[in-house]
Amino acid sequence: MKFGIDRLIADPELRKPLEGKRVALLAHPASVTADLTHSLDALVATGLNVSALFGPQHGVRGDLQDNMMESPDFTDPTYGMPVFSLYGEVRRPTGQSMGTFDVILIDLQDVGCRIYTFVTTLLYVLEAAASHGKQVWVLDRPNPAGRPVEGLTLLPGWESFVGAGPMPMRHGMTLGEMGQWFIEHFGLNVDYRVIEMEGWQPGDGPGFGWPPERVWINPSPNAANVNMARAYAGTVMLEGTTLSEGRGTTRPLELFGAPDMDAKRVIAEMRALAPEWLAGCTLRDMWFQPTFHKHVGRLCSGVFLHAEGQGYDHQAFKPWRLQALGFKAIRRLYPDYDLWRDFPYEYVFDRLAIDVINGGPGLREWVDDAGAVPADLNAVTLPDEAAWEDTRRNFLLY
Repeated sequence: MKFGIDRLIADPELRKPLEGKRVALLAHPASVTADLTHSLDALVATGLNVSALFGPQHGVRGDLQDNMMESPDFTDPTYGMPVFSLYGEVRRPTGQSMGTFDVILIDLQDVGCRIYTFVTTLLYVLEAAASHGKQVWVLDRPNPAGRPVEGLTLLPGWESFVGAGPMPMRHGMTLGEMGQWFIEHFGLNVDYRVIEMEGWQPGDGPGFGWPPERVWINPSPNAANVNMARAYAGTVMLEGTTLSEGRGTTRPLELFGAPDMDAKRVIAEMRALAPEWLAGCTLRDMWFQPTFHKHVGRLCSGVFLHAEGQGYDHQAFKPWRLQALGFKAIRRLYPDYDLWRDFPYEYVFDRLAIDVINGGPGLREWVDDAGAVPADLNAVTLPDEAAWEDTRRNFLLY
């Protein structure tokens, strides 16, 4: 198969509308061609006038680990072009940066989750392009989590940098498709084009979204593999808790744990509460000791989530429900557990992080309600998921 960047590089006819124009690129370390040439180098080699480079959260270089660690603007040492950070002093393109190009190419590897901020950066670029009369091309890439949809829809008034619009946590779209939905939903007047992939089959194994013949490169420092991308729509909620999500280990966002929990008991309680929510994956109790971040230097009892191997079932796997169930099990086993972490999260200072992550308080309230059962969460989530399946249908390209 071919990604959007590969088709653009290989086909002069696709590039023809870019000739004679100033071209900007929004990219990160995973923005590479099939032979692992960075997209910037590949585009420059075609003779296009690449006039500026933009970087999302974690930077063009992908060097910054955590949330709210900002990247500076700088000058590219190889080509001498300006590099503008969209996760620094500003998170939206400025008028100054918008003046450096005519067309911006967006070549970002996403992981298929509302909270992964490249989705919001796409919206902000589209809005700025509409205001400044610029063209936007998305060089499309796979959604490694595939097509499944899961989670509550973000509520009105809960928009943030991790919540661009009313979509569920696991949206099941590519960035190219998401751009089309943004334009329709927000009524944007922007010259938009998607350079589609060729041969992407998101329903087919063994990749179910990620073609196994393609090398995985971290789009952000803690997105180490496809297992993480599959699990992320659930494990990202750990960022709003006092539980470790594995930062400071070699497998972040694929596990959860703490020094004061018993992983075997938690797994058993999860299985007793809603065994169907554990379908499609394998949970393994384990031990870990973070070298930085939460519980640094302390031995933690943990649960590792394997959305891979012989136990993986793509359609049955529900990472958001699974992680919610983990919280519920901990609340039942340890009723007074200090679970919710109160700290500024992605520039939101007046709401609990777990609520910002979920686009509303519904998930937290379900966990904390001793009388609430899994069927109660399903009752409010299933209609949201069905509505999104219907909404996105007209925007799917594959």
